[in-house]
Amino acid sequence: MRKIGTIIIRWIQHFWLPLSLTVAMLSVALTLILVLLNRDQVTVAIPNIPIHKTAGVTGISEGVLNQGEHLTILDRRDGWYEVRRDDESKGWVASWLVNRTKPLNITPLSETTIVLDPGHGGSDSGALSTGGKEEKTYTLQLAKRVQSALLATGARVLMTRSTDKTVYLDNIPLVGEQANANAEISFHFDSSPEENTASGFTAYYYHKNNGSNILAKYINDAMAPKMPLENRGVEFANYLVLRENKIPAILLENGYINSDHDFSYIEKPSYQTTIAKQITVGLNNYFSDLQKNAK
Repeated sequence: MRKIGTIIIRWIQHFWLPLSLTVAMLSVALTLILVLLNRDQVTVAIPNIPIHKTAGVTGISEGVLNQGEHLTILDRRDGWYEVRRDDESKGWVASWLVNRTKPLNITPLSETTIVLDPGHGGSDSGALSTGGKEEKTYTLQLAKRVQSALLATGARVLMTRSTDKTVYLDNIPLVGEQANANAEISFHFDSSPEENTASGFTAYYYHKNNGSNILAKYINDAMAPKMPLENRGVEFANYLVLRENKIPAILLENGYINSDHDFSYIEKPSYQTTIAKQITVGLNNYFSDLQKNAK
């Protein structure tokens, strides 16, 4: 017995390093397998998440997911998951809704990706108020309020800038294009050649073939009843951020910054909050009708 024990000890000593390496490699492999398996599995935490035949808010409806359902992720595309349900049926769902744990009243807007573009920034101050206040400051403030309002609906929101930095115009349309976003809104404040000679807000579009003009009308219609400034309506404009955009894109001029009357509103958080709320209303109306018309 002592001889056998000696042999075993010598064998272990001889093969200790290879055995250790083998065990370590098996542990790493097992961990990797578990990570990959968990990555491809998701449990639905909130009820009534829509599932579609194809990716996107206008895809043919396949019903809704139930809270507690276990899904297998088959593919990922533009923020959407292709999933297989327990009954082996397949469909596409918005990943940000499937991964959400906070309760939500889901609307068509909840299933969209919206790009917000606070005009100017960094070395580009934009227009100035009569007191020298810079447009870039207020476009960012406004965009952040709109971002908060949209996030509350469950929508996925991308910002071309979230800080005071320079964003080159050529790069702005690429944000929405690369994310295959549903809409893009640029925020600005107008300026007249002479101070205190103009007032009001305007919604601009360039394309008609991608629905930008329709989006502009929906947003303007939602804003008009609640705004304290004159509604200058919906207009065509040959702006690069609109012209080079392949997705529905609009630019909102939310008052004249070099008008003391308009600026008295522009700098108020309550004014910015009103715009944010009404943009959310307009977007929800737009996507609700878009979804209905796609059926």
